[in-house]
Amino acid sequence: MAIHAAGSRLYRSIKFHHLVKHTGSHGGGRASNISLNLVPFVDMMTILVCFLLMVFSSSGQLLQAQKGLELPIAQTTATLQEAPIIIVTRSDITYQGQSIITTELALKDDSATFKIDLLYERLEAAARKIKEDVGLGRIDKKLLEACEKAKNNIRPEPGMVCPDGLAILQADESTDARLINKIVNTAKAAGFDNLLFAVKNK
Repeated sequence: MAIHAAGSRLYRSIKFHHLVKHTGSHGGGRASNISLNLVPFVDMMTILVCFLLMVFSSSGQLLQAQKGLELPIAQTTATLQEAPIIIVTRSDITYQGQSIITTELALKDDSATFKIDLLYERLEAAARKIKEDVGLGRIDKKLLEACEKAKNNIRPEPGMVCPDGLAILQADESTDARLINKIVNTAKAAGFDNLLFAVKNK
């Protein structure tokens, strides 16, 4: 068997008639040598996949999507910072993505304390952990500076609020004002006396 030099052998042994270019009146022709470089395409798809993984990654998300939640329109463009999130939809109240109690039961509870006990337990434990982290300096330096400013009654910069006592409340625009009042009282009793209300941008 003859030994040939290395090189392209595309379409030498198998003829693809639809790729044959006919020339002249003799009806003769030759196979077109067509090659497709897939390297740029693979590179582009790899970059696209990495980009999508970074954009839609669930880690480090500030606000969580919640079904049945329609936020009110924002009046300012101030940025919310990361903090424990309380979500109030038309059907239930959730804390950090876990359902705590239905809104119906929360409104029916007419206890003298005017707070939601199940939510209070979660918030009180979170407040203790945050206070401990702040006391031991286990948070960002800029946030520690914000805590020092708060002690001296200096107004913090947007997005740099001391995490001690800070929580975010997402409430549906149709939420009963009585329920909002109970949640605020519950958060304050647990140690979260600084609530940021999440809204939609105009």
